[in-house]
Amino acid sequence: MSAPAAFPDRDTTATKLSSFGIADQAFVKLLMENPEQDENLLEGLYRHLGLAAEARLLNTLKLEKLGQWLGNEAPARLQMPLMEAARSSQHPAYQAFKAGLTKSGGLQRAFPKA
Repeated sequence: MSAPAAFPDRDTTATKLSSFGIADQAFVKLLMENPEQDENLLEGLYRHLGLAAEARLLNTLKLEKLGQWLGNEAPARLQMPLMEAARSSQHPAYQAFKAGLTKSGGLQRAFPKA
């Protein structure tokens, strides 16, 4: 007997992050509500950033907006893993995502200075 497949898988999540319409935002918000889905969300984010880094045309504005939206919408428990994902490469795709996260101030809200 095999273990049940993780839903959503990283490719589904990466596709939702890539297109990121209103329905996709609702899907991602739903994922963020459940701590058990954190790993699936982060795997999908890494997949999305990796595909963006390999793309012939890099849409840094879209990646920055995604980072800003996630920084504003993600719960405190996800702020550190999101920033770790953004810092995992020096590629401009990751840097654009990191710029959006930084603009959102999510990490500062999650971990305020004493």
